[in-house]
Amino acid sequence: MISNDYLEKVYAGFLGMNAGIRLGAPVEPTEWTPEIIQDVYGDIKGYVKDYKTFSADDDANGPVFFLRALYDDAKDRELTSEDVGRAWLNYTREGIGMFWWGGEGISTEHTAYNNLKNGIPAPKSGSAEVNGIVLAEQIGGQIFVDSWGLLFPGNAKKAADYAEIAARVSHDKNGIYGARFIAACITQAFSANSIKEIIEAGLNEIPTDSTYADIVNAVLSFYEKEQNNFRMCRQFLEDEWGYNKYPGICHIIPNAGVCILSLLYGKGDFARTIEIATMCGWDTDCNAGNVGTIVGVFTGISCIPDHYRKPINDFIATSSVSGYLNILDIPTFSKSLALLGYKMANQEPPVELKESYREYEIYFDFTLLGSTHGFRTDFPFKIFLRHNSEQGYQRKGSLEVFIDRMILGENGKIFYKPFYRREEFNDEKYKPTFAPQIYSGQSVSLKIYPERLQGEDFIITPYVRNTYLKEDLKLEPMIPKNEEWNHIEFTVPATEGALIDEVGFIIESPSTLTKRAFGKLFVDEFRIFGKPCYSIDFSKQAVEFLCVTPFSHHKGEWTIENGKMKVSSLTDCAAFTGNYYSKDVKISASVLPNKGFSHNMLFRAAGVQRNYQIGFDGRNQVSLIYNDFGHKRLLSIPFEWDHGVEYRFELNCKGSEISFLINHKKILSFEDSSYTRGMFGFSMLEQGESLISDIFVEEL
Repeated sequence: MISNDYLEKVYAGFLGMNAGIRLGAPVEPTEWTPEIIQDVYGDIKGYVKDYKTFSADDDANGPVFFLRALYDDAKDRELTSEDVGRAWLNYTREGIGMFWWGGEGISTEHTAYNNLKNGIPAPKSGSAEVNGIVLAEQIGGQIFVDSWGLLFPGNAKKAADYAEIAARVSHDKNGIYGARFIAACITQAFSANSIKEIIEAGLNEIPTDSTYADIVNAVLSFYEKEQNNFRMCRQFLEDEWGYNKYPGICHIIPNAGVCILSLLYGKGDFARTIEIATMCGWDTDCNAGNVGTIVGVFTGISCIPDHYRKPINDFIATSSVSGYLNILDIPTFSKSLALLGYKMANQEPPVELKESYREYEIYFDFTLLGSTHGFRTDFPFKIFLRHNSEQGYQRKGSLEVFIDRMILGENGKIFYKPFYRREEFNDEKYKPTFAPQIYSGQSVSLKIYPERLQGEDFIITPYVRNTYLKEDLKLEPMIPKNEEWNHIEFTVPATEGALIDEVGFIIESPSTLTKRAFGKLFVDEFRIFGKPCYSIDFSKQAVEFLCVTPFSHHKGEWTIENGKMKVSSLTDCAAFTGNYYSKDVKISASVLPNKGFSHNMLFRAAGVQRNYQIGFDGRNQVSLIYNDFGHKRLLSIPFEWDHGVEYRFELNCKGSEISFLINHKKILSFEDSSYTRGMFGFSMLEQGESLISDIFVEEL
């Protein structure tokens, strides 16, 4: 039976993983030896860099997106490596994001991706037979498997089996033993009484005669003799198990030693464990991330210190093909993972969990301990945000907003970011791209409970921000009733082709200097829902992270030229945007084909390899194309079209009914229900060039 604290432990594990990744990432390059780390940062006790927004990392991308094989393929049966291989191909943009594209024969993941793309199926795609033993035993075997451990609490063998199945897409031999070991450790941490018990559970799931087992036992033996100086153990690893003995860019064996070392010398303390893993050097973000998951689950959410939690603020950026999914709220993802865990255990989830997760909308209820759901303020001098575990609208838990002596003329925003721009990141690591989680025409609602202790009333003005003009679009102000839950709801105004990157409310008060506004607001049940109706004006967009906002591109060169999105490619290519869960929709756009004979609109796209495409398909032909890891023409209609002429494409998709118009004239209609939801975008199935503009989207 799954324990009552399962969701909280999943949350702690996933937060712990991301804290470890964030701590270790700045000193990951091999130039950062343990000696240099110590010289520059000393005894690490917190993040060594203050990121504006921490950019995507492969250590987080893999656990989030390779898991989607259970949603897309293995829904009601056991998982296979082929399922996970399809998730690789479906959510990864070729050559950008997701993992390290270090070159064929250098990067294990790059090599495995190319194998999959070229028709070498998993698990052969990751085998030592195909790729050689060195590539097969690099660290990726264990850094993408945290979610498998979180799915199977108390079932180490099942967690290890699924981690191996997933790892075999890209790794083999010790590479998959590492996957089995880490996943088993994570799942054992749900119920373990000691770190040693966790490590023994991992050992039980790998061959006793493997090199991976050897290094685990070697570190255990060293620890028995010297339990107080982790640096001595790190020197032992350097001397006996170092990178000079295990070739490749980042071999799994030396880093496995660091994981065991940090677990033992961390002695069950979350902070010290990820700090030691970082101070040891080598693949710091991978190692600190793995042990962060293990010890996060083991110790629970309350044992992750605030100075590691607050900078994360419940948000990570990922870098899949879906810009919508790339804006990842950690409590929401943890709930989806926990629901999947209950499903895998054939156990009914708690009603509270089912009610607190809404796949088709943004919904935050602040029930998880310490959760903030990424909310921010632009006035931290007077406004403080924190979680409140006692106050709540229907259940305990809310966002507490403390207002410190505000006077007339002062105001501050409380907001959520439904879209991110390049300027908010320090670097371009793994090239995250984003599609907004809010659009014009949708509704926003929230519950607010004021607790005014002094001064005049708080005035609340809902708003969204136009990211092109950096302009706040304000709705009607209101004065919420004191010490009572107030329901606030508003419709998102039109932005004339621009995007929205903030949604929330502005606080102000007419209070005077003699009696300043002092008190709290509690926020609960924040929702973004309803059917959007919006346009995309490319004169108000930008090229960021190698993509035209708000699209994620898969192959091809995409730029902005004279207020239009221009695509030029020597191969097939595609661009994706919109809500990943969008169903019935009307989409129109102007398309000007310049070169080539394939110019399509994408719709109901569940990824790179699962979508519909419709448009010009060869000389004087329009086709509806079904893509499921291969293209099939469902219907083709003669239609004369020319290069250099602009056409107005209009797609109407409702239920199983699909209709397509060009220049307001219906060209074809068809019924198919293979795909019921997904993103939209544009594609070419061969070499070509086109210009796209004046996009209009309306959900039906």
